[in-house]
Amino acid sequence: MHRHFVLPAVLIATLAAGACGAPSERASDGDGDGGAYTGPLRVGVTAGDGGDIARNVADLAEKSDTGLEVEVVEFSDYNVPNTALADGDLDANAFQHAPFLEEFNEASGTGIVPVAETYLAPLALYSDTVDDPADLPDGATIAIPNDVTNGSRSLLLLQEGGLVTLDPDAEGENHTVADIQDNPRDFAFEEIDAALLPRSLEDADASIINGGFAAEAGLTPRADGILVEDAADSPYVNIVAVDSGDEDDPRVAQYVELMRSPESKAFIEENFGETLIPVF
Repeated sequence: MHRHFVLPAVLIATLAAGACGAPSERASDGDGDGGAYTGPLRVGVTAGDGGDIARNVADLAEKSDTGLEVEVVEFSDYNVPNTALADGDLDANAFQHAPFLEEFNEASGTGIVPVAETYLAPLALYSDTVDDPADLPDGATIAIPNDVTNGSRSLLLLQEGGLVTLDPDAEGENHTVADIQDNPRDFAFEEIDAALLPRSLEDADASIINGGFAAEAGLTPRADGILVEDAADSPYVNIVAVDSGDEDDPRVAQYVELMRSPESKAFIEENFGETLIPVF
């Protein structure tokens, strides 16, 4: 899946949502449109960079004259936030890229929609034993994420690095290990839950780790990665997402405007310059 979403500049984020408490209320405004959105904006994020960035946006909102109140909800894995959003326990989430969301919608029958792009968290290959992919031994074990989209993204990274060749005629938009056409060094691939990939470095020769979980483990793509995803025109830019029908929630528009502000960009670059690349 190689589409690059060009989304309204007024919307944005990178949050992963989950439920813990009552969702915001929609109170009737008397004009028959279903009511106005009220209460705090509940935004789901994954722990780490996404949580820190969302809390900074919440601080910006508190200091602004918008009247927006942001409640940040953190989760430890990628499987809960979209379910929580679809169930109405969140107002928005921002933990994922568009291909991941599309795969989730197709598998779950949900109608979550992207409303804005935020930043790219480059995927990278890490190793505790070598400093260059060329030095990986023949037959080395490489751990990759076990979800469909990030697994495919990992295989594309390995292909870009010349380590494997994927079947160009493979069916579907996402590649799997079964699509590896040429594996000249006989690498073995272990598919692991994304949250556990940093720990897999203890046993695997190398691991491809998502940006947020790498940051939690003290790893940065530029400093520690031995093979790093190219940010140019990437389809894997993080997004802010809402449930279908909530695209016009004014609180989301306010959140996005603050998220995409010069102050927010400066915060990201100052604190996560080695890890994240803003796209605004």
